[in-house]
Amino acid sequence: MIKFAYTILYVQDVTKTVEFYENAFGFKRKFIAPDNDYAELLVGETTLSFASITLAQSNLKDGFTASQLTEKPFGIEIGFTTNNVEETLAKAENAGATIVENPKTKPWGQTVAYVRDLDGFLIEICTAMD
Repeated sequence: MIKFAYTILYVQDVTKTVEFYENAFGFKRKFIAPDNDYAELLVGETTLSFASITLAQSNLKDGFTASQLTEKPFGIEIGFTTNNVEETLAKAENAGATIVENPKTKPWGQTVAYVRDLDGFLIEICTAMD
């Protein structure tokens, strides 16, 4: 059986990124490696992880495109559900997130907003779909 286990975001500063996600969304850290080049957060069943750009470069011989706030976001997002999108959005912004789209109610009733994290990764903040 195959199971979706984790997502790893390649970031400039693993510790700073973990602190951002703790402050912005209230997640708890599972661990940070002693050399601060890898970390995991407790976010639910699937793990959200971070690897330093340096570690990622050592794993991928042909390189990759790093996410940057100065560029458009990648065509992928991570999504977090909440009971209060506006409150979560404000907390994320106070922690350093950049608001991309303010909350909107979709035709199917879901409230959705978008922010970018410190490295420019796109995050959807939304109500859960029942």
